[in-house]
Amino acid sequence: MPDQRRWGRRRSGGPVRAGALALCGGLLAGCASMPDSGGVRQVDVSQRADADAQVQVFGVPPRKGELPADIVRGFLEATTSDEADFRTARQYLTKEASRSWRPLSVTTVLADGPVPRMDPRAGDRQDDSAVAVLSGDQIASVDQDQAYRPAEAEYETRVRLAKVGGEWRIDRPPEGLVLGRSDFERIYRPVNKYYFAVPGSQEDSGTGGDVLVADPVYLRKRIGKREDLVTSTVKALLKGPSSWLDPVVESKFPAGSRLADETLSLDDSNGLRVRLNDRGARVGPVQCNQMAAQLLFAVQDLASAQVSQVDLVDPKGARLCVVNRGQADAYAPAGLREPSERQYFLDARGRLVSLPPGGEVPSLVAGPFGDGQVALRSVAVARSERLAAGVSQDGRSLYTAPIETGAEPGEVLLRSRAGRAEDGLSRPSWDGSGNLWVADRDPDSPRLLYLARGAEEPREIVVPSLGDGRIEALRVASDGVRIALVVKRGERTSLELGRIERTGGGPGTPPLSVNDLRPVTPALEHVESASWAGVSRLVVVGRASGVQQLQYVRTDGSAVNTPPLPGANGVTAVAASEDENKPLLADSEDGIVRLPPMGANWQLVTEKGSEPVYPG
Repeated sequence: MPDQRRWGRRRSGGPVRAGALALCGGLLAGCASMPDSGGVRQVDVSQRADADAQVQVFGVPPRKGELPADIVRGFLEATTSDEADFRTARQYLTKEASRSWRPLSVTTVLADGPVPRMDPRAGDRQDDSAVAVLSGDQIASVDQDQAYRPAEAEYETRVRLAKVGGEWRIDRPPEGLVLGRSDFERIYRPVNKYYFAVPGSQEDSGTGGDVLVADPVYLRKRIGKREDLVTSTVKALLKGPSSWLDPVVESKFPAGSRLADETLSLDDSNGLRVRLNDRGARVGPVQCNQMAAQLLFAVQDLASAQVSQVDLVDPKGARLCVVNRGQADAYAPAGLREPSERQYFLDARGRLVSLPPGGEVPSLVAGPFGDGQVALRSVAVARSERLAAGVSQDGRSLYTAPIETGAEPGEVLLRSRAGRAEDGLSRPSWDGSGNLWVADRDPDSPRLLYLARGAEEPREIVVPSLGDGRIEALRVASDGVRIALVVKRGERTSLELGRIERTGGGPGTPPLSVNDLRPVTPALEHVESASWAGVSRLVVVGRASGVQQLQYVRTDGSAVNTPPLPGANGVTAVAASEDENKPLLADSEDGIVRLPPMGANWQLVTEKGSEPVYPG
């Protein structure tokens, strides 16, 4: 029997109310198997045993004769329960309000939870009405797509109550859910859905239609007793991508695809069998394999043991296709499909050097960037590791050169007119299709530029939402549809994420644009460096209130719930791989330092060096 004892919780700034929620604990019904293969990787602590969590939270209904303030506080507490249909929370509402209330339409996340207070000027007890005001410091919201958005603002809304049969009930509740950060993190978990990049035009050799792109969302960890996180993730995937990512991705599931089973579970070999309805089953073998790959990538880290394969079947149970992890990996972006075992940086003379796999001693690379023919200020190594792009030490010239013995530097591909090196060209970045991106920071003519295949004429990229901001640095995701930009606006330098759209480049139309910039690090006042550190994660060096911070952030702007990164002295640049099993590199006051994936401290690589990079 669940423990139905009433208990009180103090919300920050708010009164204590007994009887808001009840807790339930139980023994685990089974044991998870231990994976016997795969590398070591850092795990978000929110991923630990979500499916096996022993504590459940249940709402407690209103008691007879409760006052309006008690009703409001009880309702807010009941909304933090694990009930799928918010049945207890609805008992605090009038019948009409219960019918119209849509709890999952939006979730407002406050720093310390909503603080209710009765408004003495509104309502009249004799007229059977009352008004409560909810307030707090908003930090984010989760929309109906289940997408997280940072949103720092003062929150305030009014809740109206009325008497029904002599008892107070809410007849105008707040929109959606209003949760404190701690409740939000307890109830929700970040999950990546996956969709295929929309094929690029032939002209610019953009992304093909065979690359998966992560679409981060937040899902409830437990939906009552009927639905686990794996099932809710698959259902969310079938609904389609979030509105921000939708213009550049597509789902291979036919419109109207649904699960034919209410719940999903792994078999003894950690395979996931998914039975689809008729619409979802009307596909050929290639499309079916792509659908299964979407599912496998989405659920691979949710279960207590990693999913080995996905088996799609029709409504009658006949097999449509089966895809294992190795087959699904063929659709991974280049940063995961072909992760580099080497790291690169510039030595004290501006020459390109590399660290071999497991090596401790850096060595000069072959070609003009390694032999000193061109001294560099910054560099980017192509994902093939056969070509590199470099910016001259004066910041004004962009070159590319092969990484091979006897190669010569090519002609200058791009020149900046900036008078100072720091106002010249940014560090370049290669996307997963071998195209090169760079920003010219010339104050008189700042622009974002793109060189198809790293060799063609530079093209200026339109960034409509940039406004009067200036791009200081950039890193393109290997999927080719997302770009992280360090943008300076006035005295503030922030990290923003943009969506790369390919328009085909018709007459008078730019071939590419970067749209809908959104903040990733609203709490940081000055971002100095950022690098992709996973499919939906970045590592960032920045300052808040004058204090330098080195941290992971998700591409949606939410915090990564991992142990804090150890500090390093005076970090000016950081580099990471999209493969989370690779170490971090940083340019610090001590020199180039390296942090192993599960390391506790930074290790010195060399005292003299700068601009650490992974291919990309």
